[in-house]
Amino acid sequence: MKAAIVSGAVRYVAAGLGAALVLIACGAPEPPPGAGFSSMTGGREVEVPAKPAQPVTLNILDVAGDLQFTQPMIDEFVEENPDIVSRVTYSKSPAPELTGKIRAQQDAGRVNIDLVLTGNDGLAAGISQELWMPLVPKHQMRLTHMNDYLPAASKMQWLAQGYGAVVMYDPSGPLLEYNPEKVPSPPTNADALLAWAKEHPGRMMYARPANSGPGRTLLMGLPYILGDKDPKDPVKGWDRTWAYLKELDKYIEYYPSGTTETMKNLGNGSVDLIASTTGWDINPRVLGTVPKEVEIAALDGFHWITDAHYAVVPHGVSVQKQAAILLLLDHMLSVEQQAKIYDDGTFLFGAAVKGVTLDMAPPASRKILEEFGRPEYDQLIDDHPTETPLDADALVKAFDKWDRLIGGSKVKES
Repeated sequence: MKAAIVSGAVRYVAAGLGAALVLIACGAPEPPPGAGFSSMTGGREVEVPAKPAQPVTLNILDVAGDLQFTQPMIDEFVEENPDIVSRVTYSKSPAPELTGKIRAQQDAGRVNIDLVLTGNDGLAAGISQELWMPLVPKHQMRLTHMNDYLPAASKMQWLAQGYGAVVMYDPSGPLLEYNPEKVPSPPTNADALLAWAKEHPGRMMYARPANSGPGRTLLMGLPYILGDKDPKDPVKGWDRTWAYLKELDKYIEYYPSGTTETMKNLGNGSVDLIASTTGWDINPRVLGTVPKEVEIAALDGFHWITDAHYAVVPHGVSVQKQAAILLLLDHMLSVEQQAKIYDDGTFLFGAAVKGVTLDMAPPASRKILEEFGRPEYDQLIDDHPTETPLDADALVKAFDKWDRLIGGSKVKES
């Protein structure tokens, strides 16, 4: 199994994506060691020092479940660098609440969230509202390990438009996850999925895309499966997708506000088939939320919609804290730290930089993936093309249209 997982990851990077997109080049030569970097704070240009003048406290908000992977990296940095960071506070919040929380602090002139760990949803929403500080190319020379991004992670970094740093990567989905005792012959194409849902009303589920990785991956993946006019334009190019989702909606009882409830419902038998991704397939089986025996399937013609998680910095964070954050992020992107992302399978191919292999992962992670990994991922990766998610503006429009047209009135808070 270990060989299968590692070989699948290697083939994915080599064959699925080709050459990396080059990150936006810096416009100035590299400064001498210790030189500062300019940043806009309070409407004026100020220098971000090489390190803070004294240790700072960092307040980190997680809206994507990142801390189970990244907190060990952060805690190690704090332990090894007490002259840079004295203390870290952690908090969590649902992704849809992120922009309101940050905007309120910025409007009040008292930003007390220094670093946000987010998926594409929070990244996109914050870009559309101009909440995030640019990190590259402005500070790219400080984030030296960005030069080591895998091709797939480079594409996801490009998608951030300079306003975030990729810290984790995954091929993602969309996948279907099902109970084989209840679904002995899973749907293999879009028509079959619709027919199955009609024959089994209330037994299929996916969560609201604005707050669910599997939900938004299904949303962005259907245009490729259905052959829509423009899979990158949810407003003018998704006629088949919106019609399909409206029809599917007739047979879905409600939409949870987050993915976890879909997994719990699959595990307790409330539903038999849900939207999933590679990580959401493996991790809940490790945790026992769903039985180890559940299976996954992909619809004919699907494309992988790749996923990444980002670190973003809100406008209003002091330059002293910015200095500490840049040092922390470069630490998190080192090969040694990236190996920790294997964790318990949530990001199956989670490392964003080159040179990270399963044998570098902690022993517990290796054991988990040997037991719960799936050899069929190798073939799925070999046989299907990959696509980046929608850009920030299009993703926000897709979420809004789904809420208005499809399921907003049937969302239930978990």
